[in-house]
Amino acid sequence: MTIDAFIDALPKVELHVHLVGSASVPTVLELSRRHPGSQVPVTEQELRRFYTFTDFPHFARVYQAVNALVREPEDVATLVLGLARDLAPQGARYVELQVTPYAHHVVGMPMREVTEALDLAARRSLTDHGVEMAYIFDIPGEFGEEAAKVTLEHALREPPAALVGFGIGGIEQERAKFRDVYRSAFSAARAAGLHSVPHGGEMSGPETIWEVIEGYGAERIGHGINCLSDPRLVAHLRETQLPLDVCPTSNLCTGQIGRIEDHPLPRMLEEGLYVTLNSDDPPMFATTLAEEYRVASRVFGFGKEKLALLARNGVRASYLGEERKRELEAEIDALVGTG
Repeated sequence: MTIDAFIDALPKVELHVHLVGSASVPTVLELSRRHPGSQVPVTEQELRRFYTFTDFPHFARVYQAVNALVREPEDVATLVLGLARDLAPQGARYVELQVTPYAHHVVGMPMREVTEALDLAARRSLTDHGVEMAYIFDIPGEFGEEAAKVTLEHALREPPAALVGFGIGGIEQERAKFRDVYRSAFSAARAAGLHSVPHGGEMSGPETIWEVIEGYGAERIGHGINCLSDPRLVAHLRETQLPLDVCPTSNLCTGQIGRIEDHPLPRMLEEGLYVTLNSDDPPMFATTLAEEYRVASRVFGFGKEKLALLARNGVRASYLGEERKRELEAEIDALVGTG
């Protein structure tokens, strides 16, 4: 079996992907034409130029512009189903999709209607595409107390049936202004039984990773790529096997690394850290989940065993039920045995 065929056949989970960032080019164009006068281009060529990022703040501005096109609950369901459709041919079986309720709140969507759209889309993702959908509600970290309040209220009062986690994204350097607010929100979410899955160490240093560990009770961390400059942190992550959801192409496109060859993924594995492989905002970065595995093979020289390890890590770090985890791991093991 060729490495490409192996990657295509490999059962995968996607643990770090954002609702709006998952919107395919055709979907974004449809929305931008449906809602004229936005900042988002209405032709494919212009949209692809629009998706050429200079740094993370630039990416955040583009993301917010696309997010502003999502104005009705039906748009939310369309995005979820589009992601399931796109992931199914890539061997993806399960997704933990990051949704930002505050973004829907500020355009006037009632939380009950958003939840109904998410529930409907989760059911149809499984029946129509064979992809099981779970949700993580995340706070946009730049927006402070109101964003934290809205996100937590939606998670506790009107959660979708498949809500499993509570997170935070956005520009990490802005979070320090609202430290106590965010710690309190995560404490309440965890008390309600939600898993803590914040971003940390993507565009800032180890201090942000320590903050999400000590202040937010992180059970899994989005990115975490800047952990390597702190030996004490590396030792802690190795000892606790706290999963890090790594997204190499995303880090390149938002300017966190200068070249894909410089990505710390290989060293993170060499250090014994627990790493999963993900796509983050795939159409915006001209990638897919399967392409991230191809990058790992082509750029880092990972063979079938190491690619299978990343796939197993994703399954084990997910919030799937134990029986389903065992089934997927058995599928991965069987493929390795025949590949």
